[in-house]
Amino acid sequence: MDSSLDPTLRDLLTRLQQKYDVMGQDLTSYLDGLLHADYLTYWDYIHLDTLLSLQNPKTSFPDEKVFIIYHQITELYFNLVLWEMDQLSHKPDLDEKFFVARLDRMIRYFQNLCASFDIMTDGMEREQFLNFRMSLLPASGFQSAQYRLIELKSTDMINLVDPVSRPGMTGKPLSDQLEKLYWRSGATELSSGKKTLTLRQFEEKYIQSFLEIGKDFAGKNLWQIYVRNFEGREEVIKRMREFDLLANVFWPLSHMKSAARYLHKDPEDIKATGGTNWQKYLPPRFQKIHFFPTLWSDTEKAEWGRPAIEKAMSRS
Repeated sequence: MDSSLDPTLRDLLTRLQQKYDVMGQDLTSYLDGLLHADYLTYWDYIHLDTLLSLQNPKTSFPDEKVFIIYHQITELYFNLVLWEMDQLSHKPDLDEKFFVARLDRMIRYFQNLCASFDIMTDGMEREQFLNFRMSLLPASGFQSAQYRLIELKSTDMINLVDPVSRPGMTGKPLSDQLEKLYWRSGATELSSGKKTLTLRQFEEKYIQSFLEIGKDFAGKNLWQIYVRNFEGREEVIKRMREFDLLANVFWPLSHMKSAARYLHKDPEDIKATGGTNWQKYLPPRFQKIHFFPTLWSDTEKAEWGRPAIEKAMSRS
């Protein structure tokens, strides 16, 4: 190699040559391709034009765009949470520093989600929403599969079974527990108790993959990682409790605030949100879902969500 080259450049070329030799590839061909390649631009890197083409309102109400974009942002944050979870579940030689750092990331994602809900709650005119939502049926935010994956990758499936059925489901096969997941009673018809179209569509598309994920993560969800590697460690417990509260109290509470604002004045509105009975489905005190149950006292679990609700009410 030319000795007149800058030593740093020469070292980089040597290492590149070694890299491509291992793969049986010709470095010169790759360098030739680089010579003719265009410079990368910001808009191409993040696919800006594509991103901005993904909002397709069904009506002419301007605030529907706010509704769409906010839900798309939510799904992107969920995707980030899942990305961190996958790293934790597959990392060899996982240590406390890495585990805490990824928990901190997930906490920040949920903090941003909860804090940003006002963008939608206060960012749409009520009358516009009550009109354009009728064109969205039977679609519902209830059908967010990524949030269900976050639940399944956070804890054992038994902890996601509705509280009434949970005692009888302990030790049962995951397929049986799946039938009693708490959210499956959240989209039933108010009068008959039958599954709504919203729920039937959701189950048809995702329920088999939920079972597969539940089985795959039975031994490597966040709870199992904690029990196996970090049980009793104070810094880990602190983060896990915070994540549990954000996902199972503050996030549903944000939805409750929005639902109460837009729907509480007209009982018939409940039927028009994909059939979800939000008044019984969203309150954390009814769900009593804890990802990490032994990290909470009996009193904390019995009053699940109450301190957060009181805190939110004191601010309003």
